Amino acid sequence: MSGRSLADILVASGRLSAADLERARAVQRSTGERLEQLLVNLGIISDRDRAEALARAHELPLVGAEELAAAGEDDALVELVSPNFLRQSLAMPLALESDRLRIAMADPADREAVEALELAAGRPVELCVAPQADILAALERRYSGGRTMMQQIADEMDPGAADTGDEDVDRLKDQASEAPVVRLVNHLIEEAVRRRASDIHIEPFPDSLAVRLRVDGVLQDLPPPPVRLAKAVVSRIKILAHLNIAERRLPQDGRVAYVILGQQIDLRVSTLPTVHGESVVLRLLDRSAGARPLASLGLGEEEELRLRRLLEVPNGMILVTGPTGSGKTTTLYAALNLIDAASRKVLTIEDPVEYHIPRVNQVQVKPQIGLTFASVLRSLVRQDPDVIMVGEMRDAETADIAVHAALTGHLVLSTLHTNSAAGAVTRLLDMGIEPFLLVSTVRAIVGQRLVRTLCRRCRRAQPASAESQEVFRAARLETPLQGLSLFRPGGCEHCGGAGYHGRIGLFEVLTLDAGLRELTLARAGADAIEAAARQSGMTTMYEDGLHKVLDGLTTLEEVRRVTDIW
Repeated sequence: MSGRSLADILVASGRLSAADLERARAVQRSTGERLEQLLVNLGIISDRDRAEALARAHELPLVGAEELAAAGEDDALVELVSPNFLRQSLAMPLALESDRLRIAMADPADREAVEALELAAGRPVELCVAPQADILAALERRYSGGRTMMQQIADEMDPGAADTGDEDVDRLKDQASEAPVVRLVNHLIEEAVRRRASDIHIEPFPDSLAVRLRVDGVLQDLPPPPVRLAKAVVSRIKILAHLNIAERRLPQDGRVAYVILGQQIDLRVSTLPTVHGESVVLRLLDRSAGARPLASLGLGEEEELRLRRLLEVPNGMILVTGPTGSGKTTTLYAALNLIDAASRKVLTIEDPVEYHIPRVNQVQVKPQIGLTFASVLRSLVRQDPDVIMVGEMRDAETADIAVHAALTGHLVLSTLHTNSAAGAVTRLLDMGIEPFLLVSTVRAIVGQRLVRTLCRRCRRAQPASAESQEVFRAARLETPLQGLSLFRPGGCEHCGGAGYHGRIGLFEVLTLDAGLRELTLARAGADAIEAAARQSGMTTMYEDGLHKVLDGLTTLEEVRRVTDIW
């Protein structure tokens, strides 16, 4: 390998800025992930950028998609090693000669894979580098014969195999354990991981079984499996999650640890009976990624500094609000990572525990045995904690205990389902919390949403339309409108044609000053509280979104989509 690091090569080639490199390294210090993979995951560089840099760093030739496709036509070559091993190793054989095997890899530093290939070929390996996506596409073309994975699996099934009756549980177990069904479920999870999906939706209909992935908050269709395999697929997932496959009348929840494509994935499984069969949703959580640092979430400098200072105070309450899927838990974990758990005792109550944090005592609630948020919280305050994180304030009892814990010398972090930071005040009042307790305990309320970020590889600048200029004029942002250009989504291989890659938060941080405390004591509505907060200098989520549009991070359509402002 050459003396220059991968980061040096990317910076020198103009593919990576110093600011983006520092941002990635800040995330890496928290996650421990390899820098080159992290840069791709964050959307800072493309898969091809990484391959070019790796080729230069290791002083190896770079192979294009055409050479990979041509190599896939050699039957003797591709039969040398199993396709599963090639997919797992992200390797594609290029040429088998008398004294060597020439092979393209996405990661030429994977010595275990190289040694296994040398053993299989009985000769030394000559390495080349190719983008991961090109290798996977070449392997798919070679082993699929032009058919989708779903079609291949359907062809492997017994043509007479049909959906079993509801009463035939033993037959269903047998079918769910057959190799084609196992491969199908593995393929769905692998595809979801490859596309960075947060959820897999499996939905039965009278004549089809729909499969969709939620990528960056938006659902995308996958080629559907044969509808006759619906019950077998659902049963396979239930078996993995240790659920009752005979119970189809009631919802069930479970979880399973999974390792795929070298990643440790935690799957949270939810089943729901519908008129056409059981609908299944799998939530994917990459445990190997770890919690994200606060600096990577998208907070403005002033808001981030304010939160960092508030996390150092000995008592009070900090709330994070927003709808389901808005990144509240991610923000809480980022906040916990800033707290010195060596000098302060930190306890959490969660459902589920998503990431394990060193020296933090984390409790998983289990309502079925009476281990609820409220019951655990009562016990936690007797554990002499300094900081308590409550995953969600779901009811009045939990909120009341949390508020009193904040009042008696603890720093309490929690989430609340409201549409805005100001709405959290009225929500807590509606839950029965007395106004004088709120003004005595609540330090800050963070409201947030997630928007998709523009793909850096294909975004393109266009002159702002008259309508767009009017949006910024109405918001009274201090930005010149004459000659204003905004970035628009394009579509490339890196982002799967979507024009977006990854997500970033829109934030508003409300702190209770004297004026807001008076309004709270008077039980003012959310609109009055928000208006007063804006007068005090609070930047709303919508305004934060407009700043991110001007910075080229996202689009007006995305900001409007999540903030309901048109």
